[in-house]
Amino acid sequence: MKFISFGSGSSGNCYLLSSDDDALLIDVGVGIRKLKKHFADYGINIGTIHNILLTHDHADHIKSVGSMSGTYHIPVWATDLVHKGVTRNWMVKKKIEPILAKTIEKNNKVQIGSFEVMAFNVPHDSSDNVGYKIVADGEVFTIITDCGHITEEMGPIISDTDYLVIEANHDVEMVKNGPYPLVLQSRILGPNGHLSNKACGEALAEFASSRLKHVWLCHLSDKNNNPAMAYDTVVDILSSNGISVGKDFELTVLKRTVPTE
Repeated sequence: MKFISFGSGSSGNCYLLSSDDDALLIDVGVGIRKLKKHFADYGINIGTIHNILLTHDHADHIKSVGSMSGTYHIPVWATDLVHKGVTRNWMVKKKIEPILAKTIEKNNKVQIGSFEVMAFNVPHDSSDNVGYKIVADGEVFTIITDCGHITEEMGPIISDTDYLVIEANHDVEMVKNGPYPLVLQSRILGPNGHLSNKACGEALAEFASSRLKHVWLCHLSDKNNNPAMAYDTVVDILSSNGISVGKDFELTVLKRTVPTE
């Protein structure tokens, strides 16, 4: 499999996962013109993208999904509650055509093109939110974003993963001492908000297995985090638990608006 992030954070989220003969997008929160430029820069044929998966219905993950899906006739997979949330979201100017809206149920494996996909629950203050465990060519890719807290269900999934995208949204003290009003601070720090650097590091320390090869930290806050802080916090927690980044697995921080290699 190959993985590219085209955007990660409140400015817009979109990830591409491809195998030898198939590709899918996870979330389409980046403008379609910018995506088309990225595709051209990377030499990606849009015709190879056969499906779209949605994690949840917040605008930074879905604002361009109707345009992308409708223009290129790409089916969109999401839970029923997420599909209904997309329909209600006024920031999604072009809605998903009903014929292209496909429903996925949590904890049920489904074959989507070349990928075996299982959605699982992720706590967040949206209509619904899921992570995805995706298998292709014997390798497992998992994404957990916009996650209020790590659940018991996620532990075994992380342990059974080769490649992991996981949220490291904020530093708790930066949130508490930052410019956000108390109601927004409470939302971010609550059980249905976002995952902190510390909670992310602790989850990796507890659940990462010997099969894990690469971790990408995603959805960093612009106001309450920075790449160096996220990386250093996670590395320190892992090191204190006997895990060596660069030796046991690779660790990369995804940039908010700049695509990865």
